[in-house]
Amino acid sequence: MSDLFGLAFPFFGLIFLGYFCGRVARLPEAGLAWLSFFIIYVALPALFYRIVAQTPFEELVNPGFILAVVTSTATVAVIALGIGLWARRGNLGEAAIATTVGAYANVGYMGPGLSLAALGQGAATPAALIFACDSLLFFTLVPLLMAAQGRGERLLSTLGFIARRVLTHPFNIATLLGVLAAALHVREPEAVGRMLDFLKNAAAPCALFTLGVTVALRPLRRIPTELAPLLALKLVGHPAIALVCLSVFGGFSPAWAQTMLLMAALPPALNCFVLARQYHTYVEEASTAVMLGTVASVVTVTTMLYLLRADLLPLNLLP
Repeated sequence: MSDLFGLAFPFFGLIFLGYFCGRVARLPEAGLAWLSFFIIYVALPALFYRIVAQTPFEELVNPGFILAVVTSTATVAVIALGIGLWARRGNLGEAAIATTVGAYANVGYMGPGLSLAALGQGAATPAALIFACDSLLFFTLVPLLMAAQGRGERLLSTLGFIARRVLTHPFNIATLLGVLAAALHVREPEAVGRMLDFLKNAAAPCALFTLGVTVALRPLRRIPTELAPLLALKLVGHPAIALVCLSVFGGFSPAWAQTMLLMAALPPALNCFVLARQYHTYVEEASTAVMLGTVASVVTVTTMLYLLRADLLPLNLLP
């Protein structure tokens, strides 16, 4: 148990340290701009590139795993959308952001560092694939729902926006370059590799601290009624559905299956708030969801880590 505490504490400790600093220091939010830029455009892309480029290419070509990830997340998203539409009385725009609260895990900021620390280098490739799949799904789904609600542009313009957003996202570009490097067996010069390692090692601490500060700067005025079922779906339902999908599509190594379960158990992503602010809808609710979900995940993610490390969770429900 002490090992488990030692594993989980640095991650949640950095989040709550950022939260504490955000509440006490009261610095303007504009101060986060360059740090956020460093995380999104430099450190995390270096992490994903390094992870994927150092993985044998044949391990990256795993359509069964990709199908399991997409099916799992899409199923949870459909349920979350239904909850959002019911709670928001058919308001598709607000329900779209509620969908991200219930289905979009924090696979960018928390996922890579936590899965690598808990499960070892074998978690690197599945973590990168899960991130890419979830990003593609939600960066496509939310703009489409907003366009249907009438908050976005016309459908053709929206499809163009989605294509640009997906193709130019630094995480996706880094993952694609990593795949190409793995396929072509490209090895960067030693000095460049050392710099990439510096950036890779800085990604998780900076991202987690920034997550804490960002949540601290969001006002918590009221808790919407749909937040409880959405967070329950995210923290408990998503891992359960992921386990069913792993069992159905089957045949994965323990490291890959455990990575998918751990990533599914993560709290709502900070991108839930980013998307809410972009469309000027469900902003306060998304901020509250990120904060409360992160707090609740101290228990749920730690429990998942314990079950996985103690081999108490079956990775295949089928005989």
